[in-house]
Amino acid sequence: MQALKVSENGRFLVHEDGSPFFFLADTAWRLFYKLDREDTNLYLEDRAAKGFNVIMPVVLDVRFGPNQYGHDAFEDNDPTRPNEPFFEHVDYVVNRCEELGMYVGMLPNWGYIVTGVNPGGEYFVEAPLVNMSNARQYGRFLGERYADKPMIWITGGDQKAGRTQEVFTEQAEGIAEGDGGRGLRTFHPTPPLGSSDAFHDADWLDFNMIQSGHLLDYPNYEMIARDYALDPPKPIVDGEPMYEEMPQFLRDGYPRADAWQVRKQAYWAVFAGAFGHAYGCNDVFMFWNPGGEEPTFGARTPWKIAMNLPGSHMMKFLRRLIESRPFLDRIPDQDLVAIVDREADAGHVLATRGADGGYAFVYTSHGFPVCVDMEKMSGESIRAAWFDPRSGVSEVIGKFPAQANRWFFPPKKGAGYDWVLILDDVARGFALP
Repeated sequence: MQALKVSENGRFLVHEDGSPFFFLADTAWRLFYKLDREDTNLYLEDRAAKGFNVIMPVVLDVRFGPNQYGHDAFEDNDPTRPNEPFFEHVDYVVNRCEELGMYVGMLPNWGYIVTGVNPGGEYFVEAPLVNMSNARQYGRFLGERYADKPMIWITGGDQKAGRTQEVFTEQAEGIAEGDGGRGLRTFHPTPPLGSSDAFHDADWLDFNMIQSGHLLDYPNYEMIARDYALDPPKPIVDGEPMYEEMPQFLRDGYPRADAWQVRKQAYWAVFAGAFGHAYGCNDVFMFWNPGGEEPTFGARTPWKIAMNLPGSHMMKFLRRLIESRPFLDRIPDQDLVAIVDREADAGHVLATRGADGGYAFVYTSHGFPVCVDMEKMSGESIRAAWFDPRSGVSEVIGKFPAQANRWFFPPKKGAGYDWVLILDDVARGFALP
């Protein structure tokens, strides 16, 4: 598989040959620990079939070791003493991802391994395991081992950079020493922060990542827009939004996110300027089974069943939509929406388009009508269609002149009925996604 790089305009990721790459990740934090090879194959094949092209697991997490074969990641939790049998299993997972055409968004460790404390305040280690004395060596080990593999490196691990900023930098630079800079690098923060808060100007940070966190209806598009406006431009993605089946505030008993909730944050983020999106499911990221460990965050569905929750099926429709048009010059453009009534504004309507006006997408999260400034489109005639994010099906509305403002009314409105209005310059001959 080709390595990835940042596009020339600093907004997207592309393959080495310049072809576009839409990042669609699935969150699999405990993959290396909770699954044997048989279940690993089951999981990875399912995600590949659903259109995911990035899998995000964590290497060092002392809370859940050893792995299913009885192996810890390191001897005595010393990052300078890797346990070869553990990493042979990691090798297997990485190789299977490569065979299935998926990149590995690898976190070297959770942030508490560096700080000694997690964001909630619970201590899991008596003292930081990764520090200034070993962070570069650990990073170099990982970079060298996976130098020729399809890797994306995600440092941080749910932490503020804070006083340990230099440790995370050492680790990132060690990775680049190991793989020659082949794998892109970013930082996974705690919510509601972004990597840009500490590292936007760092040479090693190839793209920005936010964690919008586990709150229903959280306006992650505001965080994306903030980073999109930074100079110099760097690609931006929401690496941890609300997960499907996750309870509000991470507490059992509160309302849980359904497929509509995770769809909204995905479309909001991408239409606000993100180069892709990360999906997660509460039961899947931890690979929970009844009778096992006490469920974290109120997990309640066996992971093999939760793999088929509807939101996971629907993420591929977003990828299909974006890939259906030339997207390396795609820009967010709220001025495309000429009028938003109060009811529609409550659901937040977002618009994105090709920079030349050859196509545009308008997302209405509650199916409320939208009024579009048609003069922002190129050409004389515009074909309009509704795209259903639940099914991936498009239905043509008609053709209209590229002049004045025009209202469009979705087929159905209300909670759970989100739609994308597709506008195409007829002369461009775009096929419906």
